[in-house]
Amino acid sequence: MSNYKLWERFGVEMEFMIVDRNTLNVLPRADVPLGKDKDGNQLSDIEYDDIGLSNELVSHVLEFKCAHPKSTFDGLGKRFFHEIRRANKKLEKINAMLLPSACHPFMDPAEMQLWPYDCLDIYQTYDRIFNCKGHGWANLQSTHLNLSFDGDEEFGELHAAIRLLLPLIPAIAASSPYLDSKYTGYRDARINVYRHNQDKVPEITGQVIPEQAYSYDEYNKMIFDKVKKAIAPYDTEHLLNHFFLNSRGAIARFDRGAIEIRLVDIQECPNADIAIVELEIATLKAIVNGKFAASRENASAANSVPHTLKEYREFLRNFDTTRLAELLTKTTKDAENAQIDWQEYLSVFGMGGACTAGDIWKHIYSVVKNDLTEVSQGFMEKMLERGTLSSALYKALGDAPAHEAFVTEYKKLADCLAHNRLYGINE
Repeated sequence: MSNYKLWERFGVEMEFMIVDRNTLNVLPRADVPLGKDKDGNQLSDIEYDDIGLSNELVSHVLEFKCAHPKSTFDGLGKRFFHEIRRANKKLEKINAMLLPSACHPFMDPAEMQLWPYDCLDIYQTYDRIFNCKGHGWANLQSTHLNLSFDGDEEFGELHAAIRLLLPLIPAIAASSPYLDSKYTGYRDARINVYRHNQDKVPEITGQVIPEQAYSYDEYNKMIFDKVKKAIAPYDTEHLLNHFFLNSRGAIARFDRGAIEIRLVDIQECPNADIAIVELEIATLKAIVNGKFAASRENASAANSVPHTLKEYREFLRNFDTTRLAELLTKTTKDAENAQIDWQEYLSVFGMGGACTAGDIWKHIYSVVKNDLTEVSQGFMEKMLERGTLSSALYKALGDAPAHEAFVTEYKKLADCLAHNRLYGINE
């Protein structure tokens, strides 16, 4: 994605697990949809026009992604859906299918199998250091958004805005309330286990919210240098690249001129994922340009932030990492129901008194909705009315569902993926 200006290009990646169509047990069979080359060798990547399929780390996960940087969302959800249907048709031959949501509700992560083909030496190194047979490695599926930038100035603007967006993401995207056949106490269990999957080397994940680094040199000093030093005693063969090792909720890929946001739980269908991605981008643009604070309906809130754009953007850079991480913990636990009373933070979005994270998203959407495609507007309005997929699942299943209830309800999710529709709406 190198050399594209801010907002000029983006990329989307979506991960789904492969399961048995009847039992929903996880199946390590990403080899089936990826297929073999003309010489009979297993492929780890394949492209169908503008959509690529690949596998990373574990054999039961299949990733769909933009094969090349995109400049428009027109028809993108439909393209992802087309390739998901193609993969599902191949998986039918072994009585398997793709299953959405960010965590399998009853998978035993000890059953995980590493992808035994490309990059196996890297995956074995990760497994040796961190033991990948845990939920934080073996059982988490997400939607990644990559956003272009060119140079330190654009990086700083984008990174400052992303740091402020990250704590709100579970309040719109949580889809993982269950692990080990019971409610975890977190609406976004994926983020909760993700933050701990590399505790052995805490410098890799940090506080999930990235540090206040707004240039390559700052990022290198505050993050990359610490990551490389911390991993060195474990990675004696130097197999692990610092760009990939960095596991914060958003990671800077200076090697390709992009920042990758990693905190979004995968949803029940690609149109829902694309709606969230479009809303992310529209929100980030509005933060960078002061659109929320400047809105007339929120004049009182606008008075609490600097009035010149230069001073305002400096204001955005000064939010404390630990406090943002504490806010992320709140939304990880309660998603859209998390209570937020941090006035300085609320002022960024042109809001005054305390409210829920869900209220913030409804306000954000009211300001930026015209920046979304018509398809995504329709999906987002229904999602905001319903609440997060996680809350919808919890409403249907409760704290400790019977195994049969999990199978019944998550088969509905698989059907949503197979038909590109929302869960819990018009059923």
